[in-house]
Amino acid sequence: MAFGRLERTKGAAPMSDINMTPLIDVMLVLLVIFIITAPLLASSVRLDLPKTEAAKADGTARFITLVLDKSGQVFVNDRPVDAAELARQLGAAAERNPDTEVQLRADTAVPYGRVVEVIGAAQKAGLGRIGFVADPSK
Repeated sequence: MAFGRLERTKGAAPMSDINMTPLIDVMLVLLVIFIITAPLLASSVRLDLPKTEAAKADGTARFITLVLDKSGQVFVNDRPVDAAELARQLGAAAERNPDTEVQLRADTAVPYGRVVEVIGAAQKAGLGRIGFVADPSK
């Protein structure tokens, strides 16, 4: 009995590439789901609030910014002022709203005594809420 040689064809070579289409499809579906549900999570309770004149904002600023540069010059809302003008503006802000916050930005080279003078002027005007603004450390 003679055995002949059986001819075999080579099969397909193994695929070494990743098929990205299913991955992209899944990611797009997840993106659509998040786009649809995100606004619903932000305001889950729908309310129709009553309207009243007393609920309107008074339009005044809730804070005033004081800046002390290297030379000790004071700026109120980015405008340079002298001591008399500083006292007048702080007094006017305290009259409008006694809860106005003073945001103090002082250069590191400013002497401590100058910073205390500005704080004292704010407290004398009737503004007791003073916040010190600093850059976050890296």
